[in-house]
Amino acid sequence: MSDAPNLDAAFAALAQQRVGGMLVQSDPFFTSSRVALVELAARYGIPAIYARHEIADAGGLISYGWRLGNSYWLQGVYAGRILKGEKPAEMPIIQPTKFELIINLGTAKALAIHVPDRLLISADKVIE
Repeated sequence: MSDAPNLDAAFAALAQQRVGGMLVQSDPFFTSSRVALVELAARYGIPAIYARHEIADAGGLISYGWRLGNSYWLQGVYAGRILKGEKPAEMPIIQPTKFELIINLGTAKALAIHVPDRLLISADKVIE
């Protein structure tokens, strides 16, 4: 899907199929369309977990993923090692090690979803 007008049709199809929830991967289109995603998920009553924290901050139910800023820092570390003479072909792939769980309780309440205390305790951020 590459354009926002198709989002409504996609959500309508998901609702018609009575999906129990969805996982939205990290993608620049989804991040830039976060307000529409959150509004459509609420309108159709579809719980969703997002890979980008910006979407939970905008009203999405849950996000779990790494912060893009941390990836930029890791890229800088990698570039520094190359500039010091290490050969890229001999270096291990650097991957994020810190993942963030953000839970939006307002959205959970609107969707009539009970979030267990155990999950709330493990969250990095809880949005009231």
